[in-house]
Amino acid sequence: MKIVVLTGSPHLKGTTSVLADEFVAAAQKAGHEVVRFDTAQMQIHPCTGCDQCKKVEETCIFKDDMLQVYPKMKEAEVVVFVSPLYYFGVTAQLKSAIDRFYAINLKLRENPTKAYLLAAGADVDDWAMDGITAHMKTMCRYLNWDYQEGVLALGAGVPEDLENTDYPRQARELGTHLS
Repeated sequence: MKIVVLTGSPHLKGTTSVLADEFVAAAQKAGHEVVRFDTAQMQIHPCTGCDQCKKVEETCIFKDDMLQVYPKMKEAEVVVFVSPLYYFGVTAQLKSAIDRFYAINLKLRENPTKAYLLAAGADVDDWAMDGITAHMKTMCRYLNWDYQEGVLALGAGVPEDLENTDYPRQARELGTHLS
């Protein structure tokens, strides 16, 4: 299976990086082809809604690191979004990459794709992940993708918070048992 992992944390050794690492290692061990893009470390210009991509099909005016992401997204069977919880949504860095999907909307919408969310936040209230999951579900509905349950790590603001939790195992299990 071809899997694209899009992370959004500006912290390469942060909590969601631990979850992404666990998922990726398990998915690769299970024989899946995995490519990971750490969007916060990439040069990705925000979409300006200029509609150049609609005038000249799939041609964005920005020639940035999304040019690496687009071909992988078009062939992905699974997309995993990984983000710390920033004001009850994904990070700005990941959101910029998602907004740039606009240039290849038609291809993404005709591809049967499963999507998962790995998210972590210091909040412990069970409702804290409602906003981020609602956004992901709505985006997937628009893209005709199949949104699946992922890992929502509450009370996990720093990597040390994961040490006595089941969240890393859940990320490994997800990577191991994708179908």
